[in-house]
Amino acid sequence: MSQTVDRALSILPLLAEGPADLGRVADRLGVHKSTALRLLRTLHQHGLVHRQSDQRYRLGARLFALAQEAMESLDVREIAHPHLLGLGEQCGHTVHLAVHEDDEVLYIDKVDSRYPVRMYSRIGKPVAITVAAVAKLLLADLSEAERRVIARRLDYPMYTARSTPNAAAFLKELATVREQGWAADLGGHEESINCVAAPIRGADGRVVAAMSVSAPNVVVTADELLALLPLVRRTADAISDEFSGRNPVKDPV
Repeated sequence: MSQTVDRALSILPLLAEGPADLGRVADRLGVHKSTALRLLRTLHQHGLVHRQSDQRYRLGARLFALAQEAMESLDVREIAHPHLLGLGEQCGHTVHLAVHEDDEVLYIDKVDSRYPVRMYSRIGKPVAITVAAVAKLLLADLSEAERRVIARRLDYPMYTARSTPNAAAFLKELATVREQGWAADLGGHEESINCVAAPIRGADGRVVAAMSVSAPNVVVTADELLALLPLVRRTADAISDEFSGRNPVKDPV
């Protein structure tokens, strides 16, 4: 990277701390005021910084617009997939990625287990919203009013004796999930299948997707699967960091 570009880009994190005058910018960059002024003028021309009436500079509106456009163009599936593959290789179980869209929770990615017993699930298929761990995470992030509206209009099929029976129980479960930051489905959809899930968050802290690890009882017990929760949460956090830009993947030199 050229020295000029490097210096210009170094101004942006400084202004993210708050407005700064020319002297402070020059001091932070270790350059003469005339050099700092030239860089600021260039950034100002592109709308990336704004000069206030008190002669201090702050981040420009164009920068926020570009950031929003960049966030909207991100594909959480593309970012998450390598992490899902890595988790699948580590634990050997089925890994899912899901999002909340148009009043449904849909699987958008899946990594199959490495043992012969396979889960019947497919990309693009809605999940059993009242019992699925990923659905609980996605709905738990909504406001209380939104959760209540959704809970009232849902049906509550009793897939198993452990299924969520009614709206009151569902809202209680969502409140627990919201507080603890993870979710589980221990035989709620299928008696023999257990699942643990963790949220993937965007730059604003909101849940944008949820990922899970599922396995049948014949392979691991519910307690053994729950023991994988720290690994699942670390994977979800790594995806969140990359998706939100907190830990972007570096391009090769």
